Amino acid sequence: MEERFSGTVLRRRSQENTETRPTMGEIGLNHFAPYLMNRLMARWNVNMSEELREYDMTTAKMRALAVLSVSSSVTINELSVFAVTEQSTMSRTLDSLEQQGFIRRQPRIEDMRIRDVSITEEGRAAFEKVWPTMYDLFLQMFDGVEETEYRAFISTLHKVLHNIRKHEI
Repeated sequence: MEERFSGTVLRRRSQENTETRPTMGEIGLNHFAPYLMNRLMARWNVNMSEELREYDMTTAKMRALAVLSVSSSVTINELSVFAVTEQSTMSRTLDSLEQQGFIRRQPRIEDMRIRDVSITEEGRAAFEKVWPTMYDLFLQMFDGVEETEYRAFISTLHKVLHNIRKHEI
């Protein structure tokens, strides 16, 4: 793709001049972060999906187990947000994970309408089998990136996530 970067992408509006917005042509796709993030995540998802077939696991299942592996218990809504999955997809995924014995859903004592989801030992073992593959793909994605660059990248992502956050979590 042709390089078109003009130098300043994040032109903020000033009071005197409200026409500071660059065109997409001036920025170019290779300098438009949402485009690059979409490409990264699309490639990551394809790679993960291919690798997960070996474990008879879907991306949605892997995401749910990943979240639950580091959380003691979450609601279905919270799990949907953390796993970046539609709630309807998450409900079907949890049905399957529960049938496999990987998760447990229990109503909250103080509010029986809310169901907490937690991982079982079988689910933890299933995720632990997948984790080396996930981590190896992660390392491949960040090949050539120094630890300080990675930490700066994560810090920037947290700032951006804060700016666009719809959910409190």
